[in-house]
Amino acid sequence: MTRHAGILRPYRPEDRDALFDICVRTGHEGGDSRHLYEDPDLLPNIFAAPYVVLEPELAFVVEDGGRAVGYILGTADTASFVARYRTEWLPGLADRYPAPVQPQSPSTPAEMMTGLMHDPERMVLPELDAYPAHLHIDLLPSHQRYGYGRMLMETFLGALHARGVPAVHLSMLTVNTPARAFYDRVGFHEIAVPDPGPVTYLGRSTAATPPR
Repeated sequence: MTRHAGILRPYRPEDRDALFDICVRTGHEGGDSRHLYEDPDLLPNIFAAPYVVLEPELAFVVEDGGRAVGYILGTADTASFVARYRTEWLPGLADRYPAPVQPQSPSTPAEMMTGLMHDPERMVLPELDAYPAHLHIDLLPSHQRYGYGRMLMETFLGALHARGVPAVHLSMLTVNTPARAFYDRVGFHEIAVPDPGPVTYLGRSTAATPPR
């Protein structure tokens, strides 16, 4: 097994290109999504970039060999984030990514993602009220199963807990069973949400828990 010497640190603006690359190379059920999207910036502009712009203090990376190879990022308050995304982030993308004419009937993966981009309010669900924060975490396959995911998660949870945020949630594609196994190991449990579609919602307290 290859040995790595990754270090965990806060995100820096110069990590942007690596952040985008990680997002794309883990964006299809945990694997490479480059074959699905003509514009390689589409996924990062939905699931990564808005967080490091709007809440950079909650973004952390694993660096190895001078380059970020994994990240965790998110928001302490989903409702507030959605409002800021709508007013501060989305206007800068509207010309590059026009809203789909029929968002309920996308014909391509890109149309589906563009529909999500233009509907940030989908993130606000009453079943998630007790879990106000949410997160995204991704590691390149070369650096998975070395403990970096747990390190990132513990750092992010600690940052939320220090702010007095009681709990956090995430959504994941249900078919991504390796990711689900990881979340189970770090203390997440399923949250029942009516008609969740292809995703599963998971949540947990931000308080430290014994290792599993």
